[in-house]
Amino acid sequence: MPNNKFGIHILFPGELETAAKLVNSSGGDWGYVTIPLQSDDRNLEKWQKFMDDAKQLHLIPIIRLATYPVSNYWLKPTLDDAVDFANFLNSLSWPVKNRYIILFNEPNEAKEWGYSVKPDEYAEFSNHAIDIFKTRNSEFYLLNAGLDASLPNSAQSMDEYLYMKLMNNSVPGIFGKFDGFNSHSYPNPNFSSHPFNIDRYGIHSFEKELNFIQNTFGVFGKKVFITETGWNNEVLDNDTISMYFQTAYRDVWNKEYIVAVTPFLLSAGGGPFAKFSWTSPSYEPLPVFNKIQKIAKIKGQPSLSENLNPASIKIEEQSNWSAQKTGMWNSTSRKWIKNILNFLTGQ
Repeated sequence: MPNNKFGIHILFPGELETAAKLVNSSGGDWGYVTIPLQSDDRNLEKWQKFMDDAKQLHLIPIIRLATYPVSNYWLKPTLDDAVDFANFLNSLSWPVKNRYIILFNEPNEAKEWGYSVKPDEYAEFSNHAIDIFKTRNSEFYLLNAGLDASLPNSAQSMDEYLYMKLMNNSVPGIFGKFDGFNSHSYPNPNFSSHPFNIDRYGIHSFEKELNFIQNTFGVFGKKVFITETGWNNEVLDNDTISMYFQTAYRDVWNKEYIVAVTPFLLSAGGGPFAKFSWTSPSYEPLPVFNKIQKIAKIKGQPSLSENLNPASIKIEEQSNWSAQKTGMWNSTSRKWIKNILNFLTGQ
């Protein structure tokens, strides 16, 4: 199908309209947005509105699952979390047929996986999580967590290639089980290398990773999703960053097997991610936003969801335990709870 691979990573559902102005510009349609969904933020009304807005704005969601931070690390997910996420996300009406899901984030860094580096655990978790999601709906499209390609072997991190090898040792064929391959292809060192830097730490890292799973595990034909990338505006000026992105889209990310490129980040608002932001804290476009907005794009034609029109779903408050727990009780909520009961009873 014709595919508009332009996308952007956002942090909040309210950023969809700004994202659409970027990725669906200059002839484009049905671009992508990557957004994290935390386990303590499964609010049905909020996320159904997100899906409804994405449908209206012609945006394809890529949902990155997350837990929540504890002290200076992210809590390690459990299979119960996988069940809850699968049931929750299956209860939503999506804008397109493919329901893209990323199973968490950079687990080769300890602080991203319960302050431990356990490739065997991540492989086993992913193996079961894929089954859980597919049991609910075959339209879920599961992606591996993007790995940090710049990390060394240490007490708190692991080289991504060793990590992938140990994943496959624990669950042989695990990379064949994922529907596609997710990469964090940053321009390292220091998020500032030239787009033509072809070593394993630059934006060509997705090619090295893909070659590795092909040559080492015999996994061929995977589509690639680059869900994080970006240059450091504390090191490079805006004009250079804009030029690097234009070069990357034209000469590096032009491969047919790349489905989406969602640079990090539309808006940081401030803090440590401000060096990657494409807008000011008030969402005023920075030069890189304006330059990429002007690049000619394709009108994507994804297969649309056959779900009931979300606008016809009426959310009603009820004074029972489920209303207290979810704030609503409707046909979608009943389906969600029915799925949980079916899972627990093995039906």
